[in-house]
Amino acid sequence: MRRVLIVGTGLIGASIGLALRAAGFDGEIIGTGPTTATLTTARDMGAINSFVEHDAAVEAAANCDVIVLCGPVLSILDWMQRLAPLLGEHQLITDVGSTKVQIVELAAKLGYNQLGKARFLPGHPMAGKESGGAALAEAGLFQNAMWLFTPTGAAASAIEVEWRAWVAKFGARTMDLDAARHDEICAWVRHLPQMLSTALAALLEETFGGDPVRREEIAAIGGRALRETTRLGASPYNMWRDIALSNTEPIAATLHALEQRLAHLRENLRTPELKEEFRLANEFRKRT
Repeated sequence: MRRVLIVGTGLIGASIGLALRAAGFDGEIIGTGPTTATLTTARDMGAINSFVEHDAAVEAAANCDVIVLCGPVLSILDWMQRLAPLLGEHQLITDVGSTKVQIVELAAKLGYNQLGKARFLPGHPMAGKESGGAALAEAGLFQNAMWLFTPTGAAASAIEVEWRAWVAKFGARTMDLDAARHDEICAWVRHLPQMLSTALAALLEETFGGDPVRREEIAAIGGRALRETTRLGASPYNMWRDIALSNTEPIAATLHALEQRLAHLRENLRTPELKEEFRLANEFRKRT
């Protein structure tokens, strides 16, 4: 692996570039993305050597060993289609998308991993921050984080093995999952917490946002507990829009389950059932 193209040099993409450098990669890292400002930031901080404009990225990809797709899910799907006719079996495409079923299904439809075709290894680093952008990138972002892969079942090629080795050098732990299982689990442990935090923050803003005195009271009294509970509410819509569109049914199922649980709590605020809910919650926290 001597040349890498990172498509999307925001928080995750720029952090991958920095992590490669910190792990000893001395090849060329090229970036591309929709805004010159983000690409310039990534270059100036050393995450990439150079960048190409969006329209020239497909041609640049043809000369790269590994292409890492780091945009939102719908952007990843678009790039998979654009690159499929141009790449060969010595090349690897991987991604960092937060949902995997649609990506795996499209990879099969486009013929990735077939004889003479580029390799495709779906991935998802479980790392990030509530705010994005290259300026917040860091080489240690993936240290001790879980990096999930949802391989298609094809025998791993040499370039796939090498990419996995670099991910390990980032300090990440890895796990292979079936794509559907990935999306189900992530709906419970990543997507539901986001929707819960967003709903709570939006409710508080709608209820108290127009009253400066009440806002100050909420901020003073809520303190750390409120900040932690609503921290995810600062996440960008454009990323979560694609997650909601590509994992609708699992997310809807978790939200429905939570609605039922909240109704159970509401109905048992003055019964012994409330104690049982706290017992179960305490047990879960002991195990995590």
